[in-house]
Amino acid sequence: MSTFGFRLFFIKRLLRRIKRQANYRDITAARIGFEKAVSRFNTHLKGFTYTEITIGGMKCEWVAPNACDETKVLLYFHGGGYATGSINTHRALVSKIAEYAGIKALIIEYRLAPEYKYPAPIEDADIAYQWLLQNGYEAKNIAFGGDSAGGGITIGTLYYLRDNKIPLPKCAIALSPWLDLTLSGDSYHHKKEHDPMLVHEAFPLWVANYLGSADPRSPYASPVFHDATGLPPIYIQVGAEEMLLDDSVRFAANARVSGVDVTIEIYDKKFHVFNAFWRILPKAREANKKLGAFLKKQLS
Repeated sequence: MSTFGFRLFFIKRLLRRIKRQANYRDITAARIGFEKAVSRFNTHLKGFTYTEITIGGMKCEWVAPNACDETKVLLYFHGGGYATGSINTHRALVSKIAEYAGIKALIIEYRLAPEYKYPAPIEDADIAYQWLLQNGYEAKNIAFGGDSAGGGITIGTLYYLRDNKIPLPKCAIALSPWLDLTLSGDSYHHKKEHDPMLVHEAFPLWVANYLGSADPRSPYASPVFHDATGLPPIYIQVGAEEMLLDDSVRFAANARVSGVDVTIEIYDKKFHVFNAFWRILPKAREANKKLGAFLKKQLS
């Protein structure tokens, strides 16, 4: 086994151990556990300036790589099943993508379920975007991005903006996005034994925590079922071994039929949001550089 193959094997084994111990029924415990597990890898990186601000009552953070183009922004929505996650769980990943793109990023802490249900994160994403537009940033110089549930917010908010005739951002990136809250994708069932990270039994509970009485096929919750006409260019990256694989595949196919410029890249042997392991997985670094190159090209 090569050095890189061993690293991937080790990470998957570690993730499976964490998965077996996951207390997904207790949201408070899940939040604390997620923060404890990953926040130490998300301290401020050298070569960046980090500035905390408040937008619409939300804690947010500017991430500015040295010598970046400060007129261009990646508005980023973190993952975590709509119930967990924060700036402290995603700072490093967003920093590297922004660095490769040569632009600033703005990470927001949208309201979480079950305290705040759908469509609270979509409303918060809209608030942050409107704030950017009102503070000198042009739509053509803004990109959306997010992973997992944050990828769902990314695409769902694009639908919301389009439907409300609000100028759309120039482009979007989505990392392992969760785009189907009906859990109807074949991979959700067929990949459950292969997926080293996601807990199959947790999804129905977390869907209920987020949606409450809302229709799981609602366009801003499950955009995979809805017409994507008019959306900007979208670049999706997803792992071949994850349960959410079909969310990306089906959305990309439907979006192309709707005339959207969408690119999907499926990474062999990779898992949910593998991009976050850029420190030790060369493929993760390569993927993040591709995300940066896409943003740089679209925003140029």
